[in-house]
Amino acid sequence: MPQTPKNTICLWYNHDAEDAARFYAQVFPDSAVTAVHRAPSDFPGGKAGQVLTVEFTVCGIPCLGLNGGDVFKQTEAFSFQIATDDQAETDRYWDAIVGNGGSESACGWCKDRWGLSWQITPRVLTEAMAAGGEVAKRAFEAMMDMGKIDLAKIEAAVRG
Repeated sequence: MPQTPKNTICLWYNHDAEDAARFYAQVFPDSAVTAVHRAPSDFPGGKAGQVLTVEFTVCGIPCLGLNGGDVFKQTEAFSFQIATDDQAETDRYWDAIVGNGGSESACGWCKDRWGLSWQITPRVLTEAMAAGGEVAKRAFEAMMDMGKIDLAKIEAAVRG
């Protein structure tokens, strides 16, 4: 039996952690649903036999989806940041999340249909921000007008 990781991200879902985990496993590389656990007895917001937790990975990061009911909501205080290498990859992830009942936000952020926030962030933007100075300023200002990141506009801003 594989050893449980020292740290696992626990994400709260109403009652559909398994659906979310299976969606993430379809969309992102190095992602999978690794276990589904059912409640051994009734619990607040659920009954014995219902899916209680789902173990999964998103881009290699271990996660646990907890079906806890509608007590708590997802917020932008937590997000997955997915690094992309080109516009096609950026479009693919953005379109998968938004096109599956999610919603667009600003500056490369979007939300999936379960309320979880995602930053679909091209590496060219991250590298420009890390460069600092005028390059970072131009890239940042270009990004501020975007929903989904347009790599060509970021690259143009980096060049000045």
